[in-house]
Amino acid sequence: MSLSFQSLTELVQILFNKKIIRPIDLQFAKFVASLEPQYSDEVTWLAALTSAHFGQGHICLQLENQGEFALPSAKLMGIYGEAAKAIDNKIASIDWLAVMASSQVISCLEPTQHVQADKPLMWQNGRLYLQRYCFYEQSIASQILAMAQPIEMDAEQVATIAEQLNQLFKRRYDLLYAAIVDNIASGGSAVSRQQLVCDQLDVIQADSIHWGEVEHLIGQANIEQALQPLEQLIPQSACFNWQKVAAAVALTRRFAVISGGPGTGKTTTVAKLLSALVYQSNQVGRQPVINLVAPTGKAAARLTESIGQAVGELPITDDIRKQIPTQSSTIHRLLGAIPGRVGFRHDKDNPLHLDVLVLDEASMVDLPMMYRLLDALPSHARLILLGDKDQLASVEAGAVLSDICQFATEGYSNAQSRMIANLTGHDSNKLTDWQPTQPHSAIADSLCVLQKSYRFDARSGIGQLAKQVNRGNSTQAMNVWDKGFADIEWQALSGDSYTTLITRLADEYRHYLTLARQPQRDVIDQYQMDKLAHEALQNFAQSRLLCALREGDFGVVGLNQRIEQRLQRVGQISVDKDKEWYIGRPVMVTRNDAALGVFNGDIGLCLQDQTTAESKLKIYFELPDGSIKAILPSRMPEHETAYAMTIHKSQGSEFSHTYLVLPTDISPIVTKELIYTGITRAKKRLTLVAETGVFTKSIRQQTIRHSGLGIRLQS
Repeated sequence: MSLSFQSLTELVQILFNKKIIRPIDLQFAKFVASLEPQYSDEVTWLAALTSAHFGQGHICLQLENQGEFALPSAKLMGIYGEAAKAIDNKIASIDWLAVMASSQVISCLEPTQHVQADKPLMWQNGRLYLQRYCFYEQSIASQILAMAQPIEMDAEQVATIAEQLNQLFKRRYDLLYAAIVDNIASGGSAVSRQQLVCDQLDVIQADSIHWGEVEHLIGQANIEQALQPLEQLIPQSACFNWQKVAAAVALTRRFAVISGGPGTGKTTTVAKLLSALVYQSNQVGRQPVINLVAPTGKAAARLTESIGQAVGELPITDDIRKQIPTQSSTIHRLLGAIPGRVGFRHDKDNPLHLDVLVLDEASMVDLPMMYRLLDALPSHARLILLGDKDQLASVEAGAVLSDICQFATEGYSNAQSRMIANLTGHDSNKLTDWQPTQPHSAIADSLCVLQKSYRFDARSGIGQLAKQVNRGNSTQAMNVWDKGFADIEWQALSGDSYTTLITRLADEYRHYLTLARQPQRDVIDQYQMDKLAHEALQNFAQSRLLCALREGDFGVVGLNQRIEQRLQRVGQISVDKDKEWYIGRPVMVTRNDAALGVFNGDIGLCLQDQTTAESKLKIYFELPDGSIKAILPSRMPEHETAYAMTIHKSQGSEFSHTYLVLPTDISPIVTKELIYTGITRAKKRLTLVAETGVFTKSIRQQTIRHSGLGIRLQS
């Protein structure tokens, strides 16, 4: 690329013409420059660059690195060679600190100074922000830090909570006994039984246990109750249950984060935590108001299903059980989305009526939405975030969960370690590596990262592959494919494998399409129609193709077209080229519609409404509470066909069989976080279609989102 420009204003226009920056970046830069009498050329560049970075998911333009000022080079915008050299030379010739200090459109703030609303750009902590997002970030940090302060508890309250946690996290001797019976029946060794005990009871100090006595006990046991003496032989101090620790952490703060990969038991943990909170409130004569939310309708539906199952299995009274909600909603529904407006019904002037808010899939929540959620919380409320910190960041700007969870590496403070030990019976020395000479954030005492996966064990290829991808270890990730795991399948990308992928998917989708196309002999009532729609939606969710990109043959658009063509060729669907809708068409909503009650990411199926004699198509959605909503095609908000979907859009969903296809070329979009997220959408089986080089290089690429939230939370 060759560039010829006299001024930075001219350069911004050239970058727009070459589609390197967006129309909104150009217009914002022009608007800011119109307000600047002295440095209009310089602020045109700063405004365009800040806006363009925001469009890439960054909250700010990071202009300081280890205390040194450095404006990003041209290569950050994908410009190299002579063109990059010309841009960098121009940038280097300007005293940017002097420009920002004197500009009429940039507020230069001290680290703790409150954001002002009189200028469009903010310079603070070595970062340049759009004013609104600097305010959001500062507000979020301030509120989280306030909520992360310890809750005062006396000795009696601590003892009561400890007793509650012991009951809720009671050892499952029934599961251990069943595993031991199977082990003995199959001729297992004493060493393998020792490992079973360690796994089931979360033993971390095996060398402190007299294993001869343990082996004698389990060898003589003929009923599960006979294993009760293990309470003395294997004390709590020799074990470590991260789920119990997570619940204890959340009981000591009004703000808590429970993070962990798939199958680590986040929902089970929060169900037990909520029962403890209900018990505490009941002790003082109150019944707490608890709400469960998730970013998307699909994620909310999954939370409803999993929390309902977890609560049903708890060792609690029916009175406590009834006070724990099992229905969840989306954040938009909770806050009260207003049709045609950005704002919500609930904010600081009209706060939510609740005592506890649980937010699942928190990694999907962007900075502005997290601000609005916190803004609407009443001052006494607790906020519990659930999510996988290693998943993709939100589609929109920010990486809030990741920014918060960076403090998990600090460990717990000595005071918090002692408190957790008192509540759980675990050894406080195992809870922290923190030294008093090191800085420590209050946020670290509000976090718990679950370590043990109950879904994926050593026999699971999905779990092993996800672990190595998450570590960015390309060599070990490739070795996983050679170990013969039955639940993962590698298909080298080629013309043949591409065709096979389309054929296999069409065959998988045949099952839900058979349901969708099966007409009833007579008119059916609404209950039967909803039941049919529910069954078709559940069947469609069994398999899904996930793509890293949107465009091209290996993107969502191209693959949706080819799957649709294949299904029509084999007679599974009937598509009229003059009509958009046909029976069985799956669609994803791409824009929120509060009036209709469907939101970005919701999946629906086009089916024939069989409640009347006339033939009429409707699109059926399953809402978070399990009910079915039908919408006429003419009323549908913006949407797209969804035989295939992007990995981003799949967050909050799980599929029994997940097909994952990567592009033929390396792309900065395809990172280890993207691939990890795609892999962990698979519950039972994963098929990956990729070139070896693209796969290995991509998992060495990391998603980076520039933000100042971590700096603000260090206070």
